[in-house]
Amino acid sequence: MGNPTAVSPTSQKPSSISIKGFKITTQKLPILKSDPIEEMTKKLGITPPEMIFGDNFIAIEHEKSGWGIVFNAFDALDRVDKTGESMLKVAYSKEWQRSREKTHEGIKEIVKPFDWSYTTDYKGTLSSQDHPFEETTKEIPIELLKRPDPILFFDDVVLYEDELADNGITMFSCKIRVMPARLLLLSRLFMRLDNVLFRLRDTRIYVDFDNMEVIREYQSKECEYEAVRKTLATTRDDVPAVMRDPNRLSGILPLAERRIERVILGE
Repeated sequence: MGNPTAVSPTSQKPSSISIKGFKITTQKLPILKSDPIEEMTKKLGITPPEMIFGDNFIAIEHEKSGWGIVFNAFDALDRVDKTGESMLKVAYSKEWQRSREKTHEGIKEIVKPFDWSYTTDYKGTLSSQDHPFEETTKEIPIELLKRPDPILFFDDVVLYEDELADNGITMFSCKIRVMPARLLLLSRLFMRLDNVLFRLRDTRIYVDFDNMEVIREYQSKECEYEAVRKTLATTRDDVPAVMRDPNRLSGILPLAERRIERVILGE
């Protein structure tokens, strides 16, 4: 059976919900065509991933204070290393470059050295500097998020994806769920380069509607491919399946970096 609510991409409007002074908006549209890709290539200064969802976004706004944060593909890719300094020096590099020139045939571009795994430390784009995040030791209240509260709004938005010349995957995606008293957004960069490396970069945005408190937690995790494979070999898990599941891998990969910040959107 088809989806009776499906609409054509051109007429599709962003989804949104407003609750206790906060507005949450998401948009999911098809991958960019060649002209917008060429424009994005010029602005970024690097070749975009194979699948770039340049019109997709998730935004959280607090209308009274003017505070807001948005996650979009361009800003995420703009945080990718463009110097080539952090580029993975592996045998796949030239293969990737050849595949990229073929993928974007017809687009006038020069494929220059940069981090072709599209790793980014993007934590969202703030709409103003009036309410800056400050470092904190206060944790996101996981126990509150585990409660069986009704989910008023949920969305899962992919910003970009690349198969790394058929040798793995890089995907940047965002999930958001809104409950009556709080919301949680998870943005995740998942990178698997076969026989080389696993990498996760997670940003969680927690909003307490009543306290008008926002907590942002950033985590970076990574581990060599072979070390993960050996760890999984000692378990009863379906190893190939786990190696493709960032949720399962998150509990295995060692933590490389973690930062917590918060902002109060009071009077």
